[in-house]
Amino acid sequence: MNDLIDKLDARGVASLTDEELVAVVIDDKPVAHALMQEYSSLASLAHEERARLRMVGGMGRHRARRLQAAIELGRRAAASECIPAEVITSSDDIVRLMRPALEGLKYEECWAIYLTASNRIIEQQRISQGGVQGTVVDHKLVVKRALELLATRLILIHNHPSGAAKPSEADRLLTKRLKEAAQLFDIRLLDHLIIAREGDFSFKRDGLL
Repeated sequence: MNDLIDKLDARGVASLTDEELVAVVIDDKPVAHALMQEYSSLASLAHEERARLRMVGGMGRHRARRLQAAIELGRRAAASECIPAEVITSSDDIVRLMRPALEGLKYEECWAIYLTASNRIIEQQRISQGGVQGTVVDHKLVVKRALELLATRLILIHNHPSGAAKPSEADRLLTKRLKEAAQLFDIRLLDHLIIAREGDFSFKRDGLL
């Protein structure tokens, strides 16, 4: 391990390979090598459950905890850096904001972002949390919160743990109901975004809003 520490000190942490970074975090080069042989990328490693991680190459419970803590730290750091300006200019701003928080989840979460008429963010709110197959969203509560905030625009975002961003029939129905309910109060649903490992889907970009 001393050679990796010397490399880190002399050339900076960015000079380390993926395997070397894992080795520094868990303090074990052979186990890090076994992990990277088992998983094709850091992304696949990051999405693995601790119970399975600890079984690879003598990883053990302690090293698995350390690795997952480091991964979560990186995820939160990325999320904090991706917070856009107060004014949203495109759906890509929302994807950059929400992907770090949603992409790696094993269950579905749905969020609403409430905006002013000039697309200035008023509030981000998690509105539901469900299972692997879906989550229940009450469109009436989403609109109710918009009225409380005096928001005139809103964006809905949820993730697909399956990895595919294609909308389901339930997603389409929710979008239709939310749009119609919001319109009753002159509130505009700007977009409904689905975030997944394989990409993202925008109802607006696809001409469905």
